[in-house]
Amino acid sequence: MTDREFRKAAIAAYKERKPAHGVYAVLCTATGEAWVGRSRHLDTQRNGLWFALRQGSSPHRALQAAWTLHGEREFRFEELERLREDFPELNRPDELKKRQALWRARLHAAALP
Repeated sequence: MTDREFRKAAIAAYKERKPAHGVYAVLCTATGEAWVGRSRHLDTQRNGLWFALRQGSSPHRALQAAWTLHGEREFRFEELERLREDFPELNRPDELKKRQALWRARLHAAALP
């Protein structure tokens, strides 16, 4: 397989992937702080968050402040819960909000929109 064919196949596979709806946490091991969010793209959520944090441009001020103070090594991303692929599409947003609230309460965490 040539490089061009490989890239074309990789792009096609990326476009065909199903969204992964779920709830995640960002945890600071230095302080025990936690932030809980929900996402329609759970598989790629960490990459986006880490990119913004590394650039110092995260809209989540408390998270950015902790990141700046303690550094990337003190943070980890955890997938907490993933909705079934066949979960009714119409109910997904409300269900994710409910599950985010539940995890926030369990972890005594701040919210990430």
